[in-house]
Amino acid sequence: MKTSPKPPAPIDPDRAWEQLVARQAGAPFFYAVLTTGVFCRPDCRSRRPLRQNVRFFATTAEAAAAGFRPCQRCKPTRPSTDLMARARAYLEAHADRTVPLAELARVTGLSPFTVQRLFKQAMGASPLQYQRALRAAGLRSALKTGSSVTDAIYNAGFNSSSRAYEGAQLGMTPARFASGGRGERIGYAAAPSPFGWMIVGATSRGICWLSLAADERQAVSSLRDEFPEAELHADTSLAGYVDAALQSVREGSDLAHSRKLDGALDLRGTVFQLRVWQALRHIPRGETRSYSQLARELGEPNATRAVARACATNRVAVLVPCHRVVGAAGSLTGYRWGVERKRQLLEAERDVG
Repeated sequence: MKTSPKPPAPIDPDRAWEQLVARQAGAPFFYAVLTTGVFCRPDCRSRRPLRQNVRFFATTAEAAAAGFRPCQRCKPTRPSTDLMARARAYLEAHADRTVPLAELARVTGLSPFTVQRLFKQAMGASPLQYQRALRAAGLRSALKTGSSVTDAIYNAGFNSSSRAYEGAQLGMTPARFASGGRGERIGYAAAPSPFGWMIVGATSRGICWLSLAADERQAVSSLRDEFPEAELHADTSLAGYVDAALQSVREGSDLAHSRKLDGALDLRGTVFQLRVWQALRHIPRGETRSYSQLARELGEPNATRAVARACATNRVAVLVPCHRVVGAAGSLTGYRWGVERKRQLLEAERDVG
């Protein structure tokens, strides 16, 4: 039996005022000013109004119905990344259930078709895919902090263990993930390259590790350090991925951007990390982005440090090309596998390009 969409939570005026003062982008409301007759986004750069002259609304439609007109500076009625940030915040606040598209459309004041299209453009995933990723991240976090497997599964919004395994994309069952991968089999293959020894590790669901090291022993050791409880075994069938990764650097085939790679990766991280890693794969070979540029492209201009941390925790070198992100002035900032290797990779890509 279908139930009607749950209405948005009432706006807390005190909390909304704090968000307005902080100009918090994506806060779930619009505000109107009695003295000007204008309504704005929470992050509008216009002069801050007096508290007693402010009224809060959940949607632009409500503000317009109350007789206010849209601000010409922040343009609150224009669908944009900011409005999608509102949609994202709503999904995150209701991560314990699946939010229907019609409900999300009502929250944003857009049609279901428009909110679906704009959300995918802004976030790199549909609202449903984003919700699944949220629940997956919640499950991973709960398992790591010691929750029982059953409690973690249901608290994360999954209704069964099989749904959790499928939706969380853990690369292993929830119980195995909680024990640090104990009992999981990870195959690997390693080969020398101009950038050091390259090693690829993969679960049954895809590549979970690609790193660069000084020699073969160090390469295998790095994989073991990352997955200390897993059973490692040499797997010659993975050698093709090593060759393909090297070819993508040497000969100009940008494997990182290829759709063929989508089903071959087993990436594990928070929702934000997954967004960053996906964005890295869309930086064209021979080009770079600064951490602040990447943050702006993600619609998170204040998240430069978080972007840098996501790059630093990337487990799949070259295929998820975090080496293409540099400092604001083009400086070669830290790289998990060494700044000199970062320089060599960038030079190799530019030479081929």
